[in-house]
Amino acid sequence: MKRIDEHVFIKFNAEKVNFWSPQLHLEIIEIDSSSSTLFGVFGPNPTLWTFFMFLHFGVATIFIILGVWAYSSASLGRPYSFQMMLMLLMALLWLILYAFGRAGRYKGKPQMLQLYDFMHSVLDP
Repeated sequence: MKRIDEHVFIKFNAEKVNFWSPQLHLEIIEIDSSSSTLFGVFGPNPTLWTFFMFLHFGVATIFIILGVWAYSSASLGRPYSFQMMLMLLMALLWLILYAFGRAGRYKGKPQMLQLYDFMHSVLDP
């Protein structure tokens, strides 16, 4: 666990971490001296999330560039089937990335439940 001001990050030990291991981010907001509000979010490892976003934005950028290239070729009366095939490939690659992310979320669910149970065991002794 790490604590930074009102934020608590609960992660697994290094020996239990796999590629899809989630983390739990809790934010504790003090209402008064005897009560607080707790907000929590489960999420992937920030490094993994950044890498996935980089891949998604890269695929989207290449898709847009290919679209501009295909439009330019069509406007000039040149063949543009190559660009359209590459755009289709980028769309397929995006679907594969999406499916891969969903599968990872499914694989990380047991550990997410362990984090949730741990949080409850700490908060409700």
